[in-house]
Amino acid sequence: MRIGIFLVAAQFPGGEPGQILADTVELIVAAERAGFDDAWIAEHHFMTYGVCPSPITLAAVAAGRTTRIGLGTAVSVLSTQHPIALAEQAAMLHHLSGGRFTLGVGRGGPWVDLEVFGTGLDRFERGFPESLDLLTAALSGETVSASGEFFAFRDVRMVPSARLRPVVACTSGSTIALAAARGLPMLLGVHVGDEEKAAAVRAHGASGVPGSSGVPGSSGGHVAAAVAHVADTTPQAVRELKESMPAWLKPGLASYTPVDGRPRPERDVDAYVDFLARIHPVGSPEHCARTLLRTAETTGIDHFILMVEAAGNALEDVRRLGAEVLPLLRGRPPGAAGGP
Repeated sequence: MRIGIFLVAAQFPGGEPGQILADTVELIVAAERAGFDDAWIAEHHFMTYGVCPSPITLAAVAAGRTTRIGLGTAVSVLSTQHPIALAEQAAMLHHLSGGRFTLGVGRGGPWVDLEVFGTGLDRFERGFPESLDLLTAALSGETVSASGEFFAFRDVRMVPSARLRPVVACTSGSTIALAAARGLPMLLGVHVGDEEKAAAVRAHGASGVPGSSGVPGSSGGHVAAAVAHVADTTPQAVRELKESMPAWLKPGLASYTPVDGRPRPERDVDAYVDFLARIHPVGSPEHCARTLLRTAETTGIDHFILMVEAAGNALEDVRRLGAEVLPLLRGRPPGAAGGP
């Protein structure tokens, strides 16, 4: 089982973005020291939910501070940038990190980012397949050209070039089908439980594309994100998460601004946090290990990235997860972990 951390550079009330970004780098350094396999960084613009607008830049800084841990983006948003520019940055980081970098990409949302960066709503609504195809072409060969609806240019040489297989954030059936058709692994988010994740893996595997098996135990390279918080007992961990996470989520989610006149999605934050605490590794070390093993057995996914910022003390969660949960996952067969 491969276990990493998932960082959004969360801004809790009173936090200062520059310090949060510096602390996020320190969390990656601490995660390497604690024995995690990788660290994945999210991209957000113009909001307090997450204050990192360039996960590749932050990953590059972290690459210079670490030697072993893998680094990834979860995700770089394709709808607001040129896929060739993103491919160039990914290739640079691949080489500069000694091959430790994984590019995760996603469609993003219908947010004001599309207006600010000039790509427009059409790139979000219709342009993702074309962008993804151009990105994968740029990361699989020495040269690339385009003649589509959104991109058209003569053949150019990729300098530097790198052969990388992106991971695709999948939140809908159409994106699952798109990733499967391209033979690309999925990144599944924290908002869905085990059965929904298992259904996504089965749907991806139904494509018949090599590397997209829907059989448990054949993960196909898929990655699943999960909220994680460890405490001495499960009731204590759940209580701490419910006390802390809404203070971040309520103003953070409210800062999403649609690009057009559509209403912003509303969410009952307290109910959402309760849901997350029930389905994710939030509890005692034994409970956290059991939850991850159950998800692995149900879905066939064996690569998890843990959102450690939600309870407000990410550094302590990284330390305790590394010292008390990772050994249970790596030293015992599935189902062997016990305790309250």
